[in-house]
Amino acid sequence: MTTKFVPASKQGGKMEGQPRLQHHSREIQAYDQIRSMPIGLPEKAVRQSVTMLNQLLADSITLYALYKRDHWQVAGPTFYQLHVLLDKHAEEVEATIDLIAERIQMLGGVSSGMPFEVAERTKIARPPLGIENVSAMLARTVDAHATTITTIREGIELTDSTKDYGTNDLLMSEVLRMHEMHIWFLSQQLVDTPMIED
Repeated sequence: MTTKFVPASKQGGKMEGQPRLQHHSREIQAYDQIRSMPIGLPEKAVRQSVTMLNQLLADSITLYALYKRDHWQVAGPTFYQLHVLLDKHAEEVEATIDLIAERIQMLGGVSSGMPFEVAERTKIARPPLGIENVSAMLARTVDAHATTITTIREGIELTDSTKDYGTNDLLMSEVLRMHEMHIWFLSQQLVDTPMIED
C-alpha cells in the first residue's frame, strides 16, 4: 500500500514545520533562588558556595578575556612563544569556567555569565583600551590571577568548613593548581636575566 503525498497547503493551510520563534517566558528560577537538590548539604552552605562560585566565575571570564586580549596584542622578539602560550592559558581558563558554572547548577544555583553581569561583579582591575608593552601586559595578568586566587583560597576554606567537598575538590584539584601554574609561567617571563653573560 502506498501513501499519497498531500502538500501542506492542502492540509488546511497550517504548516507544522514552521519554527515558533516568538517565545517569551517569565523567569522559572530567580538569580537569588536555590533549587533543592538531594546532595546532603544544608541550604545555607549551598547558598554560600553558589555566591562564592559566581564571584569566581565572573573573575574567570574576565581573566579569559584578558588572556585573549594579550594573545592578540603581544609584540616583540618573543611574539610567537607568548602568542602561543597566552592562547594555551586562555583555553585552560576557559575549561575551568565551564566546570565552575556547571558546579553552580549542580548545587541548585544560577550561573551568571553575561558580559554586563561579569563587568559589574569582577574584582579584576580593568585594563586600558590601548596596547601596553609586554611586561605591563604580563604583570597585569599575573595580578589578575592573584586576585582570582584570593577568592579560590577563601572558597577552599569556606567549603571545607561547610563540608561541601565536591566544590572543595574542584577548587583544589582543577582550579587552584592551574592558576598557580599560570602565575609561575608568566612570572618567569618577567625575570630580567641576560641570555649570555660577558
